[in-house]
Amino acid sequence: MNIEELYKAIAPRLTNWLVASGSQYHEACDLVQNTFLKIWNMRDDLRDDEDSVSGLAFTIARNLRKNLARDNARLTFVEEIREEDAGSVGPAELPSETAARNAELRKRLSEAFAKLPPILREAYTLFQVGEMSIRDIANQTGVSENLVKVRIFRAKEKLKEILADLRVTF
Repeated sequence: MNIEELYKAIAPRLTNWLVASGSQYHEACDLVQNTFLKIWNMRDDLRDDEDSVSGLAFTIARNLRKNLARDNARLTFVEEIREEDAGSVGPAELPSETAARNAELRKRLSEAFAKLPPILREAYTLFQVGEMSIRDIANQTGVSENLVKVRIFRAKEKLKEILADLRVTF
């Protein structure tokens, strides 16, 4: 499989995972590009296996994101977002009530994810958003497959608990 095919297969999942993990979309796109630049430079040493490159891509992106966060922590300014603008991204054609409800749900989901311990949030987003296998997550995070399963389960349970008031009963 060539790099272009790998990019097409992995980049959307990687971008979604980065956004779900707290990166801004434009930042996630930059991280994905930088990740694939690193993979391109390593191309002669890689196995021709999408799964191994996928795990490598997620590891590289995670490390690049950590480096970026560390560098950003050194900045001396803070951008402020007006409260009315926070979480207001959505299709313009939605009725105002639906748009407001969607904005509120996005805000609640972001808050719920923020309340998860980082190790639970990482396992859950790699599995659900990054669509990685339990084995790949275990290899990337350096823990056993059983511990990955436990972390995903605990994350789901914690999210259910935090968002219990949103559940619809039939």
